[in-house]
Amino acid sequence: MVEQFEVTDGVRIAVHRAGTGRPVLLLHGLFSSAQVNWIKFGHAARLADAGFEAIMPDLRAHGGSEVPQGPDAYPPDVLVSDVLALRDSLRLEPGGFDLAGFSLGARTAVQAVLAGLAPRRLVLGGIGLEGLGEWQRRSAFFIDAIDRFDEIRSADDPAYMAKSFMRTMKIDRAAARLLLLSVQDVPLGELERITMPTLVVCGADDHDNGSAPALAAALPNARYAEIPGTHMSSVTQAEFGEAIAQFLGG
Repeated sequence: MVEQFEVTDGVRIAVHRAGTGRPVLLLHGLFSSAQVNWIKFGHAARLADAGFEAIMPDLRAHGGSEVPQGPDAYPPDVLVSDVLALRDSLRLEPGGFDLAGFSLGARTAVQAVLAGLAPRRLVLGGIGLEGLGEWQRRSAFFIDAIDRFDEIRSADDPAYMAKSFMRTMKIDRAAARLLLLSVQDVPLGELERITMPTLVVCGADDHDNGSAPALAAALPNARYAEIPGTHMSSVTQAEFGEAIAQFLGG
């Protein structure tokens, strides 16, 4: 089932839902979608089978959500504002739901918790400590891929995979550039405020967003789980969904 919700500035966000039971809000990664990160490889179905309702928004300018144009639609941390607006629309009560994110979705989840979102449990996938505190460096890589999109032709170019994924996902590059600029660094000293049980899960060969074990160590109540894969492949592995379901069901 897919529904549309308006957030604070009137942008319509597509929200996919599967299963019944305790809600778990799932936030996908950059240039991806709920379909690709959560549905296609069976993670939403795994959670539904475990007794959860998977609630999966397509982030602003992604998937089936609207793609607003112009810088006014991308104020600082607009994704966090969208998540908080969806919490209100979905009537998710403090402690009455769980929260999980992958990559950009994971750092958005961290920022949302720091902004007042109160899940019972938290899962951070495909993210490390440096990916939270040094976002501007990571963002610059993708902005370069956008700016050089038509020049990137060789697989030897470090930005080739990012270009290929943007093309596959039919990303509006102008909107994506504005969105990237809206994302702010997380003050690492604030991580001590994230006290709910947290799982940091990352591919064994995923170093794109820094050290996941270091992130788990920096959080007051977290543990680290390693699964197979790189940043791009780990989210496709059955082990990813199983790790989430086992942790949330514990």
